[in-house]
Amino acid sequence: MTTLQTFLLITLLLLVLAMILSFVQLVRGKTLWDRILMLNLISAKVILFIAVYAIYMERVVLLDIAISYGIIGFLTMTLLSKFIMTGGREK
Repeated sequence: MTTLQTFLLITLLLLVLAMILSFVQLVRGKTLWDRILMLNLISAKVILFIAVYAIYMERVVLLDIAISYGIIGFLTMTLLSKFIMTGGREK
């Protein structure tokens, strides 16, 4: 195992730990906006996880999946925030 592979495995483990801690904070969130922020943070960490895993496995296709997931995550957070700010009503 090379030094790069060891570094990437440690990075993947730290990202999984960060996602678990973010999920705990998501459950413990006091306000709705805290929970939305944690969802966005978990989404960003998943994108990082996929990108690091793509480098580790030497599969470029996974980077396309990470980019697509990022776009979907951004649109989801934007639409969810707009829905909450309008009170769930159509104007």
